[in-house]
Amino acid sequence: MKKLNIVLIITTCLLGCKTPSQPETPAESPSLSKNLFNGKDLSGWHADVPDMDKDSTLKNPFIIRDSLLVSMGTPGGHLITDSAFENYRLEVQYRFAGVPGNCGVLIHASTPRALYGMFPKSIEVQMMHENAGDFWCIVEDINVPDMETRRGARSEWGITEGKLRRILNLTDGSEKSVGEWNTIIAECVSDSVKVWVNGDLVNLGFECTAKRGQIALQAEGSEVEFRKVELTPITALSK
Repeated sequence: MKKLNIVLIITTCLLGCKTPSQPETPAESPSLSKNLFNGKDLSGWHADVPDMDKDSTLKNPFIIRDSLLVSMGTPGGHLITDSAFENYRLEVQYRFAGVPGNCGVLIHASTPRALYGMFPKSIEVQMMHENAGDFWCIVEDINVPDMETRRGARSEWGITEGKLRRILNLTDGSEKSVGEWNTIIAECVSDSVKVWVNGDLVNLGFECTAKRGQIALQAEGSEVEFRKVELTPITALSK
């Protein structure tokens, strides 16, 4: 499946891939890091759950439990930051506490319900079990090395319903077992996006059609716990 080949390794390294522990070209500002989830409530976020518009008896799928932010999975929808961001490193620590399932973190989110009347315009960084780090294009687009191998036939590419919107990640085996905590890091600088899962570089995108937007967490059928959603601004680029 998604095994790295020599050509792809060389290509991605030439594009400047580094693990989070290595020096990065952008200058970070650790003192400005902000945990977007305060461990107490959903301040700074708002839920967009289409089915709740139709049925007032439905409960918000995003709750706080034991100081964790929990996506119950249903009804389907998104928990979206009130603020928009650009040029940052986002660290998300999550786990499927019971059974493996599906979820995602959306970056550069903007227009709500732009796809299937549910998903906001964005780039999804997939968290689905055994697929963490895939990109999904949601009315935004992004390029990657070896695109046709990882996305499929060029004639079928697209960013709307019925098109090939999934871009496979670079590795297998980066996720931990169900019940253990995983860490996804998405570094967004200008029109590039790098993604690490538990320290492994798993995706690298460039020429993204969005550079700024909100951040969203999904309710997509599975219960997922989050203990950290931390954003660190990247304040300068090397010359």
